Amino acid sequence: MTYLDYSATTPVNEEVLDTFCKVTKEYIGNPNSLHKLGLESKKLIDAATKQIENILNIHEKDIIYTSGASEANNTAIKGICFSHKNRGKHIITTRVEHSSIIAPLSYLQSQGFEVDFVKLDKYGRVDLKDLENLIREDTILVSIASVNSEVGVIQPIEEIGVLLKQYKKLYFHSDITQSIGKINIDLTNVDLASFSAQKIYGIKGIGCLIKNKNIKIDALIHGGKSTTIYRSGTPAVALIASLAKALRIICSNQDSNMKYVTELNKYLCEKLNSNPMIHINSNTYCSPYIINFSIKNIKPETFLHALEKDDIYISTQTACSTSPKSEAVYAVTKNDEYAKTSIRVSLSHLTTKEELDSFIEKLQVVIERLETLYESH
Repeated sequence: MTYLDYSATTPVNEEVLDTFCKVTKEYIGNPNSLHKLGLESKKLIDAATKQIENILNIHEKDIIYTSGASEANNTAIKGICFSHKNRGKHIITTRVEHSSIIAPLSYLQSQGFEVDFVKLDKYGRVDLKDLENLIREDTILVSIASVNSEVGVIQPIEEIGVLLKQYKKLYFHSDITQSIGKINIDLTNVDLASFSAQKIYGIKGIGCLIKNKNIKIDALIHGGKSTTIYRSGTPAVALIASLAKALRIICSNQDSNMKYVTELNKYLCEKLNSNPMIHINSNTYCSPYIINFSIKNIKPETFLHALEKDDIYISTQTACSTSPKSEAVYAVTKNDEYAKTSIRVSLSHLTTKEELDSFIEKLQVVIERLETLYESH
C-alpha cells in the first residue's frame, strides 16, 4: 500500500496506542468521582494537561478537550460570538477555511451575524492591509487557519496576531491542525487555537481548543462536570493521555521530520514538473507536507479511484469538503479548470522515496489510460 493522504488522517503511532490501551485498562475511575479511582484518573489528566502546556509553551492558556478539531472550531467560533454579541456581530475570515469554520459561520449569518472575507495575495496569503481595513468597531472575531489543508499555504499567523492585538474588542482564532508538530508556530498573540490528535499520529476522537485564560466563551455542550466549564461530559482519560503522548513524540521530532519531508517534496515536485499534463498549484509559501496539483482534462475523482485499484491513496480536496471545486486552488491560481481538477498528495516522515516512485509510475500509466478512454468517447 502507498498512503499519501496524511493531511486527512494519520495512522496511529504504536507508542500512542500502547498508552491508550494501558490507561484504558489501569485507570477505570471517572475523573469526576471523589473516590480513590476517580482521583487517580484526574491526577493523570492533570499531568497530561501540564505536559501539553510545557510542549506548546502555553502556560497562560486554558486547554479544552474536545472530540476533534471540528468541535474545537465550532466551540471557538460559536463560543466567542454568542458570548460577546453585545459588543458586535462582525466576523472576518478567508474563503479558503476548512468546512468546520465555514459551516458555523454560515449558521451564525442566519442568526444575524455578518461575515467578511479578507483578500488573499497571489500566493494565497492574507493581505494584511485589507485585513486591517475590514476591521470595524463591531468586529469581535477573526478566524484564519495557520496552514490551508488543500494547497498548504502557510499564513503569517504571527504578523496577523500582532496586528490584531491593537484591537482590544476582537479575538483571533486559528485552526492549527495542519501546522502543529510540523512547522514552528508562535501562539503568543493567538487567542484561540484548534487541533486534532488524528493529524499527529494520535487516536481519532480527541482534539483540543487552546484558549487565553482571560477570555470568556459560551459552552457548546452543557450538562455536567468535566475538565473545564467550557465542555461538559465525562473526560476521556485514555484519549487525553494518548494525545499528550502523540504531541510529545511529533514535536520532539519536528525538525528532523521537516528536513526529511522537504527533501521528499522537492523530489516529487521535480517528477511532477516533468509531465506536461500536470500543473503544480502549491507554491513556495506552502507547507512541504502538502503538494497540490492538477491534471489537464482529467476528473480528479476518476483519477483517485483509478489509483486506488493499485492500492495507492491520495485525495482530491479535504475529506470534509462538499464543493465541486477547490476555493484554495482558485485563490492561488485564479484558474477555474485547475480548481476543478485538483489533486492533493500529503506527505509524512513515514513516506519513502520508493513509494513516491511507485506513485509516479502508476500516475503516468493512469493518465495515459484515461486520456485514451476520454478520446474514445
